[in-house]
Amino acid sequence: MRTLTLEEAKAYYDSFGVKQDSQIFYEGPAIKKLLANSHFDQASSVFEFGCGTGRFAQEMINEYLPQDAIYQGIDVSATMIQLAKERLKFFGPRAMLTLSSTKVDVPLGDNSIDHFVSTYVLDLLPAVASQKVLEEAHRVLQADGLLCLVSITQGNIFLSRIVMDIWQWIFSRNPSIVGGCRPIQLTELLPAAQWQIRYQTVVVAWGIASEVLIAAPIKV
Repeated sequence: MRTLTLEEAKAYYDSFGVKQDSQIFYEGPAIKKLLANSHFDQASSVFEFGCGTGRFAQEMINEYLPQDAIYQGIDVSATMIQLAKERLKFFGPRAMLTLSSTKVDVPLGDNSIDHFVSTYVLDLLPAVASQKVLEEAHRVLQADGLLCLVSITQGNIFLSRIVMDIWQWIFSRNPSIVGGCRPIQLTELLPAAQWQIRYQTVVVAWGIASEVLIAAPIKV
């Protein structure tokens, strides 16, 4: 099934801009679950792949992170980086933002952070790119670190099954209508030899299903 290319996704979100925040009506409850179960109060270094407008980062830094914790975020969209910088400017050097390329590389050293976060991004990326992101997450996370993800997913109750089936149908005909995002199952993306799942749930808001997943890297 065709997904948006990374270049197409970049162009879409450059134009989408601040309208991204309008999706809080269904993203909010799932993100609250992620925030409540990711032990951000014990974090010292958080990296977000796909920071968007900086809304998630602002809430995390304000309400969950210790005062000495450092946040780093990247996004492929120049518009999103500009919006996020404006939103996070009051945090000074605690919040660092970088415009990334479409190569989905993570500009960090091995075993250098304790939390790797990505919300509503892997459901947008082509499968090969998603796998690359997860490989990068495994590389940069410390042995006691956490991978913290949210994506839209298949429905798990009657109403959400109908809504997500319609979403999938729209995506299959024109991915841009739904921002390039399609229902995926995060648990299927994590090899059991590399990740230990610590928390997983599906949250439904307005019929839209989101999977919340927290996993620890298995380091050999």
